[in-house]
Amino acid sequence: MAAESGGSGTSSLLFFVVLLVGMYLLLIRPQRARAKQLAAVQSAIGVGSRVVTTAGLHATVVETGGDTVVLEIAPGVRATFERSVVVRVLDGAAVDGDGAPPDPA
Repeated sequence: MAAESGGSGTSSLLFFVVLLVGMYLLLIRPQRARAKQLAAVQSAIGVGSRVVTTAGLHATVVETGGDTVVLEIAPGVRATFERSVVVRVLDGAAVDGDGAPPDPA
């Protein structure tokens, strides 16, 4: 009987080890990858970039400084945001002098 109870203890320990490794692979590792990707996006913000905020607001960056960015929401309408609210920089996001995207023609 003593041999049987020792075997179940080992299998229980093995179960918890497998559970912890599974949690790491399914939860922690992907979250770290997303955090690194978001940090790279936020560090790539530059004046003239078209960006999307966490609220889904599309805007043009007109000024950066420290932890804040000034975004032009509409022509002549500027607002200051924390850099952390920018979740995406749009590809091919060059803008004209008036703040509008260039015409494709």
